[in-house]
Amino acid sequence: MAYLAPISPSLSIFKNPQLTSFHFAFSPPKPLLARPGNQNLRMSTNKTSVVIAATTAPAASEKQKKRYPGESKGFVEEMRFVAMKLHTKEQAKEGEKETKSPEERPVAKWEPTVDGYLRFLVDSKFVYDTLEELQATSPTYAEFKNTGLERSEKLAIDLEWFKEQGYEIPEPTAPGKTYSQYLKDLAEKDPQAFICHFYNIYFAHSAGGRMIGRKVAERILEGRELELYKWDGELSQLLQNVREKLNKVAQEWTREEKNHCLEETDKSFKYSGEILRLILS
Repeated sequence: MAYLAPISPSLSIFKNPQLTSFHFAFSPPKPLLARPGNQNLRMSTNKTSVVIAATTAPAASEKQKKRYPGESKGFVEEMRFVAMKLHTKEQAKEGEKETKSPEERPVAKWEPTVDGYLRFLVDSKFVYDTLEELQATSPTYAEFKNTGLERSEKLAIDLEWFKEQGYEIPEPTAPGKTYSQYLKDLAEKDPQAFICHFYNIYFAHSAGGRMIGRKVAERILEGRELELYKWDGELSQLLQNVREKLNKVAQEWTREEKNHCLEETDKSFKYSGEILRLILS
């Protein structure tokens, strides 16, 4: 598999070759006199007359640059804002989506099963295996190697525990396999879209994912806390470190590339939702 060049602050390795970046430079004329109202008065004289001409600065310099929600805090905040809107009101106060799928209902109304939860864990591991292999082997995503958010090894421990309890560990199912292949394709061809999935998978698991894990454990595992929901180190600091890396990478992107990344959020929720739904199967 061919990969893009390594991440470097001095190189725009995440440039989408189909996008073109335009840069405009505006140099408004320097007025001799200035008055309120954004009008500059320019005086010119000759032997017989004084001409006062009212001029305005170029329209483009007057227009305020469009600010995207969260942009002032960094691109990760932009991704968070878009992701939260795709939650339902019951899931998050910023949510705007109507509840349609079973997994979008409040967790208290779920009816999970151990077999379904095992399918969820197996497919989740399949996806994390893919992400972490790409982080470890692709120069493009080397900055995201060993962040401390990795979950594959933790899931291996959990699945071994289930096996010791006498449960048969199933093979990965279609949702996990499909998402894994999609991530591989994106990683090679569309790094902006891949980063969207990377962010939503790891950051969602550290927030809503933990809450779901706790509630499911209370219902079917007698409250046992799985390794999947434990991190080595302070989670808030691990997240902050990755947040800074993501913001740094996105600084090299054009606005069009950033928007392309944000537009992938819906697909991220779709694929993750199909795996989450396995808990109820």
